[in-house]
Amino acid sequence: MKKRLLSGLVCAVLLLSLAAPAFAVETQVTQQEAAQVLAALDIMTGDENGNLRLEKNVTRAEFVKLTVAASAYADSVGPTASVSPYPDVAKSAWYASYIQVAKEKGVVQGNTKGLFDPDRNITLVEGVTMALRLLGYQDSDFSGAWGSGQMAMYRTLKLDRNISAAQTDAMTRQDSLWLFYNLLTAANKSGQVYLTTLGYGLTASGEIDRVALINSAMDGPVVAEALWQSSVPFDVNSATVYRGGSASTLAAIQSTDVVYWSKSMRTLWAYTGKATGAIQALSPSTTAPTAITLGGQTYALETATAAYDLSDLGSFRTGNMVTLLLGRSGGVAAVRKPGQSAGTVYGIVTATGTGSYLDADGKSYTAGTVTVTATDGGTYTYQWENKDKKFEAGDMVQVALSSSGAEIKRLSKTALTGKVNDAGDKIGTYALADDVEILDTYGDLTTGRIYPSRLAGVTMKDDMVRYYTLNTQGEVNRLILNDVTGDLHQYGVLTDVTEVSMGTSLMSSYVYDIGGITVPYSTEKYIWNLKEAPCQIKYDGKTLDRIYNLTELKLTSVEGNKANAGNRDYTLSDSVAVYELRDKTYYLTELSRVTGGSYTLTGWYDKAEADGGRIRVIIAKGI
Repeated sequence: MKKRLLSGLVCAVLLLSLAAPAFAVETQVTQQEAAQVLAALDIMTGDENGNLRLEKNVTRAEFVKLTVAASAYADSVGPTASVSPYPDVAKSAWYASYIQVAKEKGVVQGNTKGLFDPDRNITLVEGVTMALRLLGYQDSDFSGAWGSGQMAMYRTLKLDRNISAAQTDAMTRQDSLWLFYNLLTAANKSGQVYLTTLGYGLTASGEIDRVALINSAMDGPVVAEALWQSSVPFDVNSATVYRGGSASTLAAIQSTDVVYWSKSMRTLWAYTGKATGAIQALSPSTTAPTAITLGGQTYALETATAAYDLSDLGSFRTGNMVTLLLGRSGGVAAVRKPGQSAGTVYGIVTATGTGSYLDADGKSYTAGTVTVTATDGGTYTYQWENKDKKFEAGDMVQVALSSSGAEIKRLSKTALTGKVNDAGDKIGTYALADDVEILDTYGDLTTGRIYPSRLAGVTMKDDMVRYYTLNTQGEVNRLILNDVTGDLHQYGVLTDVTEVSMGTSLMSSYVYDIGGITVPYSTEKYIWNLKEAPCQIKYDGKTLDRIYNLTELKLTSVEGNKANAGNRDYTLSDSVAVYELRDKTYYLTELSRVTGGSYTLTGWYDKAEADGGRIRVIIAKGI
């Protein structure tokens, strides 16, 4: 049974939650999400294969176990009952200890003959009555025929959401799932959301915090080396597996993955993050380190094992080459020698310079550096002293990491063409690996990691792919793109344009609005033939490189992330900028405020969706 101990932090969350509304905020929740919450709380779990068997009827004994598991006294249940709580409940029965606790707490009562009838299927009104007793209600709180008042309160508290059973129908496990999920979000007799009485908080918006609940149910980590499965307290062969944030399989877990698990959820989470380089610093001290600096990045130490290995009691010292195995929070879960888990990084050089390092004796020295933004989106700095091989910003490189340091090699372009399918998991005939890393780039300095779903429907052609690699299964596992998505740029409205050409003299002056902020720009080098209208601003690093006007579409409707124009749907950018044009002035607004039919809407896109484009700006004019 999961221990519900209130730490100081949880207590603080509990106190804050007292100001929450009487009901947790209602949101559309799927059955899978509700089941995930109950599993995280160890209320309802599947069988040894994770099957919830939701169609099965529930006996009174089984329902009492669920009820006690959903209570504040779940941890008081012993392995056996001390007495037989009812004449028809044997002390040795598996359910006797649950019924004993429930009886002592006033949650259950026997029938008129003093029996419990544990093997009979429970009816909805009986289950509702037990749930209401968890909320602090007693039979004396209700008038009229027994059960009628309880069923009225069941509907008032919205415990009936997603339940179609009638009052005297036998409950299924699916009915039980929804009753207990609804119970968590309901107010008890004192007006407090029931979940908070168990020591769990709500989100700032008053919703069940599923992330926090899963965190509370998660154990580990363990590095997936030899015999790692023995650390997991259930059969991993029947587990649900996620790797790198996506659904995966047990066979896909690699020996340097960092694995977490939940017994109640029968789930494994494997994380693949790594960082290799020379240890630059350990802070606050080598006697009790809590963070390590490597490749110009500082990582928190997530486990006691990592802290020991990097301390003066462990085997690693400043200046040593190491590989950090990163956990789910991005902290260091384990440390290995590069020979044990050597890696290769691909990316773009974004800076060169010098850096300070400590040798194995703790003495400081200065070395040349190359900074690379890698396909995983991280930025890493490596020592580089080879004067015969110099690198510049914008170079594509491969960094091979070993115990002797980093070997950097400039890469040549490798083209890849073909359409990305709608699922976003293939380019042409090549499958994308589950853990594919994709870096979009512009110029020498502008980069951004993207994910496969963003490329769905895009046709890769010409120089859109700058470089790619394949894993041992022949799947694309790294991509470096050439400004495919357009998401690296800024979008807004040009509000003033002045362009002058007199012989060989050029002068242009622009004012544009980005996110409600007005920015002036002028140059004597270019005239871009622009007009006062929505625009795209391209920066290379911090330097403005070019301004373009966007292309206009007369929109007939907008719903979700789609806009319709001319009987054709167009996809909106995740960060679409919306302006209201009123009295020749643009006012930044929100899409929800201008889609009620009182405005005409104009969409502005950067390029065709097949080339990676999106509607970037919407202009609303009052009718």
